[in-house]
Amino acid sequence: MTRDMSDVTRAKRGRPVHHWRRDVVELAALFTAVAVADGVANLVGHGPDGPVLLSVSAALLVATAGFHTWWARRHGHAPPTSDTDARPHSEEPQAGPSAVPTGDTAQSALWRMRTTVKDAPGSLAALCAALAGHRVDILSLQTHPLGEDTVDEFLLRAPGSLAAAGITRAVALAGGSRTWIERADAHDLVDAPTRVLGLATRTALDAAELPLALRQLLGRCTIRSLPATAGGGGRGPEGVPVEGVLEDTVMRLRAPEGGVITVERPYLPFTPTEFARARALVELDARLGPRVPDGQDVLTLPEGNAIAVRRADTGDLAAAKAMHERCSPRTLGMRYHGPVGDADRYLRHLLSPRFGRTLAVQTPSGRVVGLGHLLWDGDETEVALLIEDQWQRRGIGAELLGRLVAMAVEARCESVYAVTQASNTGMVAAMRGLGLPLDYQIEDGTLVITARLETAGGARAASERYDGRVTRD
Repeated sequence: MTRDMSDVTRAKRGRPVHHWRRDVVELAALFTAVAVADGVANLVGHGPDGPVLLSVSAALLVATAGFHTWWARRHGHAPPTSDTDARPHSEEPQAGPSAVPTGDTAQSALWRMRTTVKDAPGSLAALCAALAGHRVDILSLQTHPLGEDTVDEFLLRAPGSLAAAGITRAVALAGGSRTWIERADAHDLVDAPTRVLGLATRTALDAAELPLALRQLLGRCTIRSLPATAGGGGRGPEGVPVEGVLEDTVMRLRAPEGGVITVERPYLPFTPTEFARARALVELDARLGPRVPDGQDVLTLPEGNAIAVRRADTGDLAAAKAMHERCSPRTLGMRYHGPVGDADRYLRHLLSPRFGRTLAVQTPSGRVVGLGHLLWDGDETEVALLIEDQWQRRGIGAELLGRLVAMAVEARCESVYAVTQASNTGMVAAMRGLGLPLDYQIEDGTLVITARLETAGGARAASERYDGRVTRD
């Protein structure tokens, strides 16, 4: 878009350049001819040698006309380079991609920006011209009508030396208000329809993808799933109608299982377009019903035993409770950090795909001997493990943790954290074995270990661990 506007600007300014030297020569020739003619007329009228003077005058006129013709042919189409009216070719790079980047543009940066302008002719053109003036290229544009105003959402490529403050300042001068900007990455280069279709496909294949799809659709936001409650006034949980509710920076949607999905983005109000897209994803998930991807991976333990690792859901509730009964009170206490008798009531929540993803470790006889959970905790992500006593210290926990972290990387989570006790040496060793940057924090006697995933090295380490020692069944 910026390239087209630059071409239009150059076309408007591409009028013929007017050169004053040629005009001076033409005027001088004209005045010379008039003066000579006047002098000849006076001489002829008052002197005896009229014919001679007429002949001389004719010769001078022919010579003047010849000189003028010669001068025009030599200088008429090639004005001197010192002419101040001439516009030499600009060496400064124009806005938009070029074949060979020069200067600052060789190190460009991607930005996502949203600003509000008046819904009036020329408002978008003013924004585009302001961005082009700073050599900012518009890669994609979406508009969200809001009555008298319009929210314009841009994906921009700007010179690396241009800071976010410089972009927002230029946008403000061009009429933009309530501007929000953040760094983008290569994932944002996909156009909006393609991205929405991809998110819908992922949601259709796996019910656990719904919170992730909403987060990727709406940007950085907090998503919480709340169970259905009584006394909702007959319109749904907590009074939320079937079509949902949009309130500036908060949207509430009817969850497929009857609860409420709350999405909050305090820094940026939601638009009706975003609300409609989110509601469509939730409706798609509700129509498809509960589902978990089929398939399992077979893992060979160091002693030679083969176990299967697969996705689990609430259909595995009975098998998970049976595993609880085989676990010691110490193992359950380290996992749930509370009364051992309350452990069973956590399972339905943990196994629900609405709150995260669960991996189950199963023996050839069908017995579940281990569970690993990746839980969506607002805008954070928690990992948790439970391994049956007699199957501990065989590498199962480390394998589960590696797979869970790889899922978190795929979901573009920035970090994962585990809540455990300092005496749980197995969990501490498994977190260290990830090869990721770790932060340790003690809260009320409980150890919280956070692994940062935003670095390229962290993502590569998690992916390598997930792909190790696994064969497809």
